[in-house]
Amino acid sequence: MADRAVGALIVGGGAAGAACAEALHEGGFGERVLLAGREPDPPYERPPASKGYLAGTQDRDACLFHDAAWYAKRSIELAPRTSVMRLDTSARTATLSTKEVVEFGVALVATGSNVRRLRVEGAQLEGIHYLRALGNSDAIRADAAEAERVVLVGGSYIACEVAATLTALGRRCTMVMLEDAPLSSHFGATAGRFFGALLREHGIELICRDGLERFEGDRRVERVVCGSGREVAANMVVMGTGAMPDVMLARAAGLALGDSGGVACSADLETSARGIWSAGDICEYDSVLHGGRVRIEHHEVARAQGAAAAAAMFGTRRPYSELPYFWTDLSDWCTAEWVGLTEAPEREVVRGSIDDGAFSLLHLAGGRLVAALSVGRGEDLAHARRLIASGADLTGREAELAGGDLDAL
Repeated sequence: MADRAVGALIVGGGAAGAACAEALHEGGFGERVLLAGREPDPPYERPPASKGYLAGTQDRDACLFHDAAWYAKRSIELAPRTSVMRLDTSARTATLSTKEVVEFGVALVATGSNVRRLRVEGAQLEGIHYLRALGNSDAIRADAAEAERVVLVGGSYIACEVAATLTALGRRCTMVMLEDAPLSSHFGATAGRFFGALLREHGIELICRDGLERFEGDRRVERVVCGSGREVAANMVVMGTGAMPDVMLARAAGLALGDSGGVACSADLETSARGIWSAGDICEYDSVLHGGRVRIEHHEVARAQGAAAAAAMFGTRRPYSELPYFWTDLSDWCTAEWVGLTEAPEREVVRGSIDDGAFSLLHLAGGRLVAALSVGRGEDLAHARRLIASGADLTGREAELAGGDLDAL
């Protein structure tokens, strides 16, 4: 027997869950909504954890989508520090970590990701950090106040953003990565060279094409030993080694999983259980844009999917077809925006000047535009969105893409 009932259950207090709750309210859902999240804070923006919040220029409340009072006034019950331990898709009940059993009408499973922890020698030493939540950011900022040398492991978003933020705070940072250049695995070699030069220009040492072998130190980390044998002095380490979708609850509930480890969803984000949707990092959905099933780990995508799931709960059953969008800040040095279908460019056209730090990289596959990265040329993104969505054949029009009027294409 359930202890009580709600109209909608939202599992996960991240960007997707917050967006779903907002959309349910705005659409006049009319029934009680329960949003259960394991963190102590109401849903918040995660990007500041490696940027403004880590730098101390943005306080905790400024990271929140809304404060607790906002939810209460809209009959959205927040359950912080609360996990859903069991989801019974047949009985339509959820057992919370408080032992309470809640019956629900519809549900969103948006449990996000967990950091990918590397099992290497010395990983238990003090001073080694992973970043996922605001609490992790608090610990990194406190440790960095006493650290002279910081090593970042990885060449992706988290490592680059934290390196930029801590460098701006006066720390000496070294990045160790398997990639040829920072962010190159996402944006390609040209972008990697630009971001690598930018980071070096601001004093960040880059060790590329080298892996992590082990950590050394007496209780606290003192050195990072690379796969090549190179040793790097470190007072603290921040790991930017990616994340893994948290599908533990979904798997236990019997929801079908996809090939990339996410929750398999239909085009409108419904899971294999009727009336239960998914969104965010765990959502592996049939994409009409990509022509197959995809899983996209971006904050802005999670927001858009959460709102789309709410629309489906209202009965608006249509394929989720928003073009993925992402942005990243490297301190106040530059902001990069990306939109597209793939992060692996087949070939690219440069628009603007890389040397001047104002450019767009237009990624092509066959004769179609499939993605665009823009630094200092945000106006190009609107045109890129249109051209990607249209699937226009741009064969032989590279010169126009590079220097012409995109309105004419």
